[in-house]
Amino acid sequence: MSALIRLATLGDAAEIATIYAYFVLHTPVTFEAEPPDVEETASRISKVLEMHPWLVCESEGRVAGYAYASQHRNRYHYQWAVDFSVYVHEDYRRKGVATALYNTLLEIVPLHGYVTAYAGIALPNAGSVGLHESFGFQPVGVYRNVGHKFGQWHDVGWWQRTLVEPPKYPKDPLPLTAVINLEAWKRGIEFGTSLLTF
Repeated sequence: MSALIRLATLGDAAEIATIYAYFVLHTPVTFEAEPPDVEETASRISKVLEMHPWLVCESEGRVAGYAYASQHRNRYHYQWAVDFSVYVHEDYRRKGVATALYNTLLEIVPLHGYVTAYAGIALPNAGSVGLHESFGFQPVGVYRNVGHKFGQWHDVGWWQRTLVEPPKYPKDPLPLTAVINLEAWKRGIEFGTSLLTF
């Protein structure tokens, strides 16, 4: 199967909303109660793309999965830290989609000037833990019984990866427009390892 990793557009919102809805409705992976609609999903994509990459894996004309980096905490002095998230359509699981997305995400995120990446994983989730640890994320702690869904309490584990050597005097991270050629991405032009076969 051939696939292209490209920057998400607002036109992907419907497919992204469908992928995410499955996780909201059927899994404890996310603690949202109701799936966001297309308009809300488009708003979230737009907000992330101001400063961070949101990527989709397109295969056979469909969005097979998506991954993005987002602000870790809403305080100025947290600005060099990002959270990673990845979701894959049920038809494309165990086909390397998440790995392909993270390979490309990890090419782009350090170019912004971000220093550390975090991933919060609702437990148990051996697949997500394995994915993140394969990319060098290390466990740093667990929030015990922090979320209640489907009649039971869930822990959330946190994993961390250092992206670049922490500078003594970091500059503010660059916006997405300063990091990649947005017009090239919109046309599906390859960025690094973006054009994939898996």
